[in-house]
Amino acid sequence: MSNHAMGFAETHSPSSEFDQLMELFGGSKVLKRRLSSPIDAHDMILKGIPSAALEVFVTHLTIIDPSDAFEKGLGMSERTFQRHKADRTGTLSPEQSSRAWSFARVLARAAAVFGSQEQAEKWMIQPAIGLDRRRPIDLLATAAGRELVQEFLGRIHYGVYT
Repeated sequence: MSNHAMGFAETHSPSSEFDQLMELFGGSKVLKRRLSSPIDAHDMILKGIPSAALEVFVTHLTIIDPSDAFEKGLGMSERTFQRHKADRTGTLSPEQSSRAWSFARVLARAAAVFGSQEQAEKWMIQPAIGLDRRRPIDLLATAAGRELVQEFLGRIHYGVYT
């Protein structure tokens, strides 16, 4: 079965990557709903991730520079983030929600591969030979780039580094 077909079903530790994703956004309390499957996540993304969940996600980033996180990973300016932060009752657009979820998914996958979020963040900001010496975070700006990063993480997981 391909990595795409396996999606969230693959686990690498006692808690699944899906659970780690939920935690990055503050869990069901902050998300204001319980997500038990990727289809639940899809439905939430269409309605918009709560602004408060984006704030929680950003506070989880300890190594990635905020400007990289906003511009490359989330596709929004810091000013837009500040507006969302001020409106704690609002939600992100479906596009912003999708970008935030994808960024968090890559981060959770990288943490599973490298053993910790800290190592994952370090990896995301360093040029990678298998990504044509580009930084993984820079590739998160497009769906095609995110797919490349996910596939590369799969290769690293199985010991193929180039």
